[in-house]
Amino acid sequence: MGLRSRVNSALKDAMKSREAERLSTLRLINAAIKDRDIAARTGEEGGAEGVSDDEVLGILGKMVKQRQESARAYEEGGRLDLAERELAEIVVIGEFLPRQLDEAETEAALDRAIADTGASSIRDMGKVMAELKARHTGQLDFGKVGPMVKNKLTG
Repeated sequence: MGLRSRVNSALKDAMKSREAERLSTLRLINAAIKDRDIAARTGEEGGAEGVSDDEVLGILGKMVKQRQESARAYEEGGRLDLAERELAEIVVIGEFLPRQLDEAETEAALDRAIADTGASSIRDMGKVMAELKARHTGQLDFGKVGPMVKNKLTG
């Protein structure tokens, strides 16, 4: 079952069980996917079938990052109620993301990507990052992985 259908199924289940907070988050996910669909249809690609699961993973990853930043800002501002709501939304969005790789798995993925691309210097960083994104979208935080790749290629 694709991500889009999993989200729609979860949305229907949340409606039936009257889970208002969960339903709200699932509707936000659906809206973000539909926005990207519309942008893809009106863009140069002209894809009528909609965005792929990889793109949906990217959308979900961005949504999680946005909510993490918002929660941090709310906590700093003393608005714990709003921070808790953002964290609850992260939990719902996280249900559709693949499991995050741990440190050892991340190191192994970096080494494999470097070996597969034949990267030998910092100039090859783009190739390595592209390889990682192709294989591990949604499983890695690329903001943290970038410096790790840079260290491996310069060290």
